[in-house]
Amino acid sequence: MCGITGWLDYARDMTAERSTIQAMARTLFHRGPDASGLWLGSDVALGHQRLSIIDPANGVQPMRADDGDPDSPVIVFNGEIYNYRELREQLTLAGHRFTTRSDTEVLLRAYLEWGPECAGHLNGIFAYAIWDPRPRRLVLARDPIGVKPLFYHRTPDGLLFGSEPKAVLRHPWVAPVVDADGLRELLSHARNPGRAIFRDIPELPPGHILTAEPGGHRLSAYWTPTANPHRRDLHSSVTDIRELLEDIVARQLISDVPTSLMLSGGIDSSALAALATGTVARQGAAPVHTYSMTFRGYTENFRPQKLRGTPDPPFAAQVAEHLGTVHTDVVATPGQLTDPLTKARTMQAQDMPTHHGDMDSSLYLAFRHLREESRVVTLSGEGADEIFGGYFWAHDPELTDAGTFPWVAFERRKAASGGLGLRLFDPALRKELDLYGYADQHYREALAAAPVLDGESAAERRARQVGYLVLTRWLPTLLDREDRLSMANGVELRVPFCDHRLAQYLLDVPAHMQRTGGQEKSLLRSAVADLLPSAVVNRPKSAYPATQDPVYGRAVREQYLRLARDRDAPVAPLLDEQATRAVLDGDGTDDDKAGAWVDRAGFEMVLQFDSWLREYDVRLDL
Repeated sequence: MCGITGWLDYARDMTAERSTIQAMARTLFHRGPDASGLWLGSDVALGHQRLSIIDPANGVQPMRADDGDPDSPVIVFNGEIYNYRELREQLTLAGHRFTTRSDTEVLLRAYLEWGPECAGHLNGIFAYAIWDPRPRRLVLARDPIGVKPLFYHRTPDGLLFGSEPKAVLRHPWVAPVVDADGLRELLSHARNPGRAIFRDIPELPPGHILTAEPGGHRLSAYWTPTANPHRRDLHSSVTDIRELLEDIVARQLISDVPTSLMLSGGIDSSALAALATGTVARQGAAPVHTYSMTFRGYTENFRPQKLRGTPDPPFAAQVAEHLGTVHTDVVATPGQLTDPLTKARTMQAQDMPTHHGDMDSSLYLAFRHLREESRVVTLSGEGADEIFGGYFWAHDPELTDAGTFPWVAFERRKAASGGLGLRLFDPALRKELDLYGYADQHYREALAAAPVLDGESAAERRARQVGYLVLTRWLPTLLDREDRLSMANGVELRVPFCDHRLAQYLLDVPAHMQRTGGQEKSLLRSAVADLLPSAVVNRPKSAYPATQDPVYGRAVREQYLRLARDRDAPVAPLLDEQATRAVLDGDGTDDDKAGAWVDRAGFEMVLQFDSWLREYDVRLDL
């Protein structure tokens, strides 16, 4: 895993722009603290920050296909190609010769063999840029599901790009401007693939290639979800899923550095842990190291909530004992969670504010702990709920037929303020942004793009549409969060459930197979039932933990109160004066109660928004 950046300009000599590209690359140091590299040609300057995973000694970037040929292509690459060994054999038979064991060289030679369409031959998580001097062509590409990020900015004579917006913003021509549509993308919980938060810095959509040449730019899709008949019965489908998962996990355990696994004790991460320990045992390797994120006193004082019925640690411990993993609970305290430096770094990692509060800071702390233990690569169960239908709102007809995204329909039940975390913002601003209207319009556009299968019933078609919406409109936000917070600590996160082969397979499985007996993720549970304790196999879904410690709630409230009293705070003009006065006067939700999440989310969003405005010097153009 790495950070990549670059500047293409057909109207200037880019060999004179070393200081600029170096500054852009330096903003991504956290993504690749092991090494840095620059390459400058007449038209393009490329920067790279490396986190060494495969062939650390030789996979140096930027990498050129042939150092002796001035017309040889050059690559900067972020990610992992899991089928690089098979591709290497295929390319060797085609006459290519390799000088390293790295997947970077395999990707570069795949480009030489198949051109820009080489992306369609890859299995992995990736974002890369290849400069081809002969046609003066820059090719950007991103993995099918969108695990690895890539942002760009078009200029009159070329473009800028970077793994994170901060790299593009470091260029002197680009200002941190956010307009009304950017705020809608930020706040609506209905993110649109490719749309920008910062003006004119869109994200390359998943499964797409952007080609820039002197004649202009061309954006094209090399992979999109499709609708296909599923002709396998339930037993055969479970067998297929087990075989796919075994192959995926075995591929993603490949690394030349220590590998670990995030373990919550839910079916998703427990399934991966079971498959990983089986693979490792067959290879005769050392035991798998597993890690759980929790909070001080969480299990002892746990109170069930709608989305969190049981605490994770007891189940994680049971799985670890059953599988024989070396297990560690990473325990966060209220002081760590409210630490201003931790809060600032979680916001900086994501280049935007969120209302997630301790869920973001605790995840950041978990990845920091992994880095301290030299667990540079870790596997996560992210994506299982999305492809296996794990969310209750994906199966509630009142929500799926509400004329908007089902998760937005669910949010409307909880938040009357136009979006979760926004109750303290100016009502006039919320009305102008019309976040629910924006989400509804985006929903209609997304629904029109959903694949359909001729002859399927209305119920099956609806289930496929919901699966497509979750995969393409809900999951990307979660993947971006995990990538940013892991890479902020120099940890590579691998997400086996986000293999596009598995995602496509599950999208085609009929709805009646997806929830056998009314149990969510029944296909996944059946596929690994023989590997895990029954209590874990049948454990209902429990969302990522949020601290219930009243000490944290009171601390966040106090931080908000200090900010609310500062009339010169950048966020002050955006706040609801009446709601702010009510909080200052002591009229608010009791933070000792588990139900205070909506209020706490509001405090968290205001605090993060103010930090974002200050640190990024954001100009709001509304």
